[in-house]
Amino acid sequence: MRMKSSYRILVIGLNVALCSLASIGSGRAQQAQPYVSTTPTEADVYCSDVITNQPVPTESYVISGENSRYKTTFGPDDEIFINRGAENRVKVGDEFEVVRAITDYMASTVWFKYQAMLSRAMGTRYADIGRLRVRHVDAKTSTAEMSLACGPIQRGDIIRPFVARPVPQFHQTKLDPFAPPSGKKTAMVVNGKDYTVLGGAGHIVYINLGSAQGVRIGDYFRVFRYQGTHLETNYQVRDTAYKAYGFGSTPVAYEWNNLPRQILGEGIVLRMGPNSSTVLLTDIRFEIFAGDYVELE
Repeated sequence: MRMKSSYRILVIGLNVALCSLASIGSGRAQQAQPYVSTTPTEADVYCSDVITNQPVPTESYVISGENSRYKTTFGPDDEIFINRGAENRVKVGDEFEVVRAITDYMASTVWFKYQAMLSRAMGTRYADIGRLRVRHVDAKTSTAEMSLACGPIQRGDIIRPFVARPVPQFHQTKLDPFAPPSGKKTAMVVNGKDYTVLGGAGHIVYINLGSAQGVRIGDYFRVFRYQGTHLETNYQVRDTAYKAYGFGSTPVAYEWNNLPRQILGEGIVLRMGPNSSTVLLTDIRFEIFAGDYVELE
């Protein structure tokens, strides 16, 4: 009986290990693939969020929707009520974008040394929730349906008249893993969409450079990393850039500023605040973390 139990535990362990290896392999294969289309998708452009230090007006908002007595959120199949009607010149067919100011509930846990400071300087993050199309208009309210969904709508979400966003074209330049410094402005990856710290091709990240620093929609950022830096707050074995206990060392103690930088990938600017850019990662060689460096190409 004991042998059977041990055998089952061994089989389960092997299956878990094989699944992990398979997922890692598929992840690496996916990671190595650049975008094959010529432009970002609608979801890339309209569900990408923006960070700005300019407050968004809150006088127009979602009230609730049908079956509000038990519904906590609303989606594409729901009739949704907004606090703008004929008295505000709203008409059937008008479209509104829905956004929400959000915060990181784990803000006290930082991934790299300057993350909290840079996040504050960039401003408030406004999440794209979706788009509404008006179906019926009353005097003071209107009923709308969700024509594009990025997430569930909540009571009090901000609505603004829909304005089409620019859709930049991807460039056809091949990523150069040995590209020299461009000499243009540099910054950092502060975090990713949904406050993630890890990104790959097709993911959204936020950079602490924006329109006030001359960044434009369609610009490209090159992402890179220095070997031997110690900015991450998670545990690191020091000095592995030139020595690893039991696996060799060099006679010189190399630091980050006398080693080649590692080119990780690149991304295109979709949106901007005064001190931030929303960047779609388009072509990467390695996983990209919060705290990695960027430069304008």
